[in-house]
Amino acid sequence: MTDFKPHTVWLVGAGPGDPDLLTRKAERVLALADVVFHDALVGPGVLELVGPGARLVPVGKRAGRHSRSQAAIDRMIVAAALAGQRVVRLKGGDPAIFARTAEELAACRAAGIPVRICPGITAASAAAASLAVPLTLRGEARALTFMTAHACAGEGADIDWKALADPQATLAIYMGKAMAGHIAHQLIAAGLDPATPVALVENASLPGERRFHSRLDLLPIAARSVLGHGPAVILIGPALEAARVPQSGPDLASERPLAAGAP
Repeated sequence: MTDFKPHTVWLVGAGPGDPDLLTRKAERVLALADVVFHDALVGPGVLELVGPGARLVPVGKRAGRHSRSQAAIDRMIVAAALAGQRVVRLKGGDPAIFARTAEELAACRAAGIPVRICPGITAASAAAASLAVPLTLRGEARALTFMTAHACAGEGADIDWKALADPQATLAIYMGKAMAGHIAHQLIAAGLDPATPVALVENASLPGERRFHSRLDLLPIAARSVLGHGPAVILIGPALEAARVPQSGPDLASERPLAAGAP
């Protein structure tokens, strides 16, 4: 049984968007909530699982359009819990990965509010599943690194590109469309083979999902020419070699290769 008493907060991972990928615990918590503060990227299929009497409050941030500051979100969560409500903070993906969870945990604990985490499937896992490739591969990709492109947006950002340019690892980059050129340049300059396989997945797990496969030196072209406005994850590394193999079937109709010389 899932314990969800009044004056309590759950930070819940909504997964990549497909409600079928939500955990059973997350579904039970959503059904018991009095109020749900949800990200912009949480899809309607997931929100439909919220109990009929619960209040839905959008607090998400997308493409630089911040509807609420993080401090304001923290205050709303704390105020609702102090008022005796069962509070869910519903986050896309997994709350432990690039989700500002530390701030919300700290705010709840400072107010003496019990707070718990329900994990979710992160976008990189959903993207790899859609591509039917592994994120690690024995003898080829022995490590997996998660990175947000926001970390390299500023000049002089303290990033160890040499460590990231590991030919025996998979690099999963979140929010990387705008910085794709910079990322490719830095990885190649740090020694990663320009022909390293790359896969880009937009709207992973959703009906509008699109998949593209290319190579590192063509990543800037791919990100600029084939990605739309949906959230995308970029996967780089030898484990993605299988994504280059043409696959058939109606479920892969949106998958396209991006070869050298592509527009």
